[in-house]
Amino acid sequence: MASDQRARSGKKQQWQNRRPQPLADLIGAALTPLCRRRGFATADLVTAWSDIVGERYADTTQAEKLIWPRNGEDDGDDYASATLVVRCEGPTALFLQHDAPQIIERINVFLGWAAIGRLKIIQRPLVHRAVTKPKPLRPLTADEERELAASLSGVDNPHLKAALERLGRAVQGTQPK
Repeated sequence: MASDQRARSGKKQQWQNRRPQPLADLIGAALTPLCRRRGFATADLVTAWSDIVGERYADTTQAEKLIWPRNGEDDGDDYASATLVVRCEGPTALFLQHDAPQIIERINVFLGWAAIGRLKIIQRPLVHRAVTKPKPLRPLTADEERELAASLSGVDNPHLKAALERLGRAVQGTQPK
């Protein structure tokens, strides 16, 4: 019984002597397998694709899917990097393969960690999604024009004033009279 109390008090003293640790250090090992299985929870990579790859590849390539290695396929690292499958048109594939290291680096900088280890390039026609055109805005009435001008009269910066005027027209133009 006395040895039980000493063992408990020893653990308690050990715990009290430790300094606080960042939460990321404590849960990182638990979250890594979960992140590997789930992939990315958001579509940030797909939506920002043109910003990541630049003008040269924005119109001729698409990020198709992200393939994470299965358990046991990693090479002993803390985590194994994923393969990004990129769909591109035929002539672009050669240039994309040449620029793959720079694109992988840009993607990893965008994501904030070394998530992508390699690109798998497939030559297929791109999937073009239909672009919906916004509804035209209704013209503002004279009262709405005066109200908008009065609300912007205190703004001195011409660029800010123009941007706020466009915003005001868009907001008021979408509302029914």
